[in-house]
Amino acid sequence: MDESTIQRLETSFNLLAPRGEELVDHFYQSLFTNYPGVRSLFPDDIKDQQKKLLASLAVVVQNLRTPEKLAEPLAQLGRRHQDYKAEPDHYPAVRDTLVAAMAKLAGPQWNPQLTNDWNAAIDFVSEKLLAAYAHVPSQGD
Repeated sequence: MDESTIQRLETSFNLLAPRGEELVDHFYQSLFTNYPGVRSLFPDDIKDQQKKLLASLAVVVQNLRTPEKLAEPLAQLGRRHQDYKAEPDHYPAVRDTLVAAMAKLAGPQWNPQLTNDWNAAIDFVSEKLLAAYAHVPSQGD
């Protein structure tokens, strides 16, 4: 990830961070509305989950220049997501919903470049999470 992309991600996150609770609330409402099948993967009260998501976003943004520091935390998170029954096809839904929530809250300060930047950053995180999933042999293995 080049320096200009990192700067755009940092700047856009800093714009959204003061409205973090609103961001994650909007994200989960949209996720559960648009992808009702994932609702069962979450507890009824998602307040703790909302805090964890916001904290995770902050950690990723803080370590954009040192992605190696994210390797183990993302591997641990990936293993937990597998235990939670998160499927690989859930990740694009989460990415698209999160980026749309960011764009909505940022309003006119958002642009297509930020959408591309955030898609790439979230795809990077998703790849690390999925790489940590333990291989589960199918019946044909």
